[in-house]
Amino acid sequence: MPSVLLSILSHREPSMTAPSRTGGQILVDQLTLHGVDHIFCVPGESYLAALDALHDANIAITVCRQEGGAAMMAEAYGKLTGRPGICFVTRGPGATNASPGIHIAKQDSTPMILFVGQIERGMREREAFQELDYRAAFGPLAKWATEVDDPARFPEIVSRAFHVATSGRPGPVVIALPEDVLTEMAAVADAPRYQVIETHPGLTQMAELQKLLHGAKNPIALLGGSRWSELAVQRFVRFAERFELPVACTFRRQMLFPADHASHIGDLGLGVNPKLLARIKEADLVLLVGGRLSEVPSQAYTLLDIPVPQQTMVHVHPDPSELGRVYAPHLAINASPIAFTAALEAVHPPASLPWSEGTKTAHADYLAWSDPTAIRHAGALQMGEVMTYLRKTLPSDTIFCNGAGNFATWVHRFWPFKHYGTQLAPTSGSMGYGVPAGVGAMRIRPDSPVVVFAGDGDFLMNGQEFATAVQYDLPILVILLDNGMYGTIRMHQEREYPGRVSATMLRNPDFAAYANAFGGYGERVTTTEEFAPALQRALTSSKPAILHCIIDPEAITPTMSLSQIREKALAGKK
Repeated sequence: MPSVLLSILSHREPSMTAPSRTGGQILVDQLTLHGVDHIFCVPGESYLAALDALHDANIAITVCRQEGGAAMMAEAYGKLTGRPGICFVTRGPGATNASPGIHIAKQDSTPMILFVGQIERGMREREAFQELDYRAAFGPLAKWATEVDDPARFPEIVSRAFHVATSGRPGPVVIALPEDVLTEMAAVADAPRYQVIETHPGLTQMAELQKLLHGAKNPIALLGGSRWSELAVQRFVRFAERFELPVACTFRRQMLFPADHASHIGDLGLGVNPKLLARIKEADLVLLVGGRLSEVPSQAYTLLDIPVPQQTMVHVHPDPSELGRVYAPHLAINASPIAFTAALEAVHPPASLPWSEGTKTAHADYLAWSDPTAIRHAGALQMGEVMTYLRKTLPSDTIFCNGAGNFATWVHRFWPFKHYGTQLAPTSGSMGYGVPAGVGAMRIRPDSPVVVFAGDGDFLMNGQEFATAVQYDLPILVILLDNGMYGTIRMHQEREYPGRVSATMLRNPDFAAYANAFGGYGERVTTTEEFAPALQRALTSSKPAILHCIIDPEAITPTMSLSQIREKALAGKK
């Protein structure tokens, strides 16, 4: 027999001797093998065989109330752990309901795997009940979208899914599970446990980086993206200390550098400190680590020139396709933040640091910008005083979660993020993220305080997941700011079409009664004086809680009212 054929037969032998299992059992065995400890789901008849296999698996399950919430919980898991968040949903509407979570994972570079029930193979292309072409539907949203046609291929496909989700620029994978594939028997060996594919910087690249830093007069570092860890953050902190380097974080990545550190100078989000923007434009060297500097942090792609920035740019990213995609860097380093920060230990500062005083000034500017005590706005409930009280009361390791809306400015600008793994917020700008993210966070970190900031419009996008918090006794605290409108859109309306209000007003329920009806704790807060005692009662209730905070509609931003925005727009049209 030819040696090549013998080799092939030898390679197949483990499959021949493996026990026969259902496709659902093979799938769940792969999840266990790859270290999955938690799954978020909404059950469906299309994947009953997988649910049955999960009955005997050592994997925790969080049963959610809507697939969008389940997918966002899985995405939050991926953000906090760096491992793929796992979500199971049923076919058709279940899958489309989950699509916002997939979009968040894609834009936020979060590892995630969504398993979707599917019709039987023999019914394809007849528009069977809840039929959907998942490759076509999720191909543009996911890093990889596929469907399993043979139960014997589960080990191969699941292994590939973990590698795709975690390597390079992380992201979501979607796998469709035909119902008959899950019940069909197969004998196949398990795949080895996945390993994240690491990318390391070269010695010559790190030497070039040191040379550029030694020649710089006004450098600045910008941190973003994923593939970070607590150790990587600590390493970059040490690097910044040795160089007295000014460091800013990109949009909703504030947990990547401690706000109380002398090198911290702010974040590039919405409503940025103008002094920070000026410093970046005046820099002669920009070190961008992990991030893409996309639309929001780049201030609609105006912060750096495209394609060649005026500043000398060093771009560090784990995915080579992102290097040079928008910005043509002077030095491109294909490395994950974890590997890059390890290599920074060998980069030494010059004898003198001409930017040292500038770093101190920039940090002082950040402290002044983020001080809530001087903020005053319309209404009886003053958010500057609320944030001041929260800063004094809550532990520094509190996990803050939010969706999208002007209300999030109060967290991003005035809460000092000091620890890695304490911020869950979508860079995709998805509404309804905060509550499911808070539930997901407390499910995997039950001892960490979790606070959700939400707007009235934002909350009701996925507010039903408050029931999930009650079901699992998760004492998340929701600070719900109610101004009776879709505030961000109203703000843009007044700026672009002053005085012409259309489709942005809301009539809201009693959110405190909502919390009580679900079995949580609810309280209405209308004045500044009421907030502190209400917060203490919510915390001591040991229940999921909602503080329904009534905010004056004029208090649309910390610095400008709706009327001021309208008047400025009208003056500009004259």
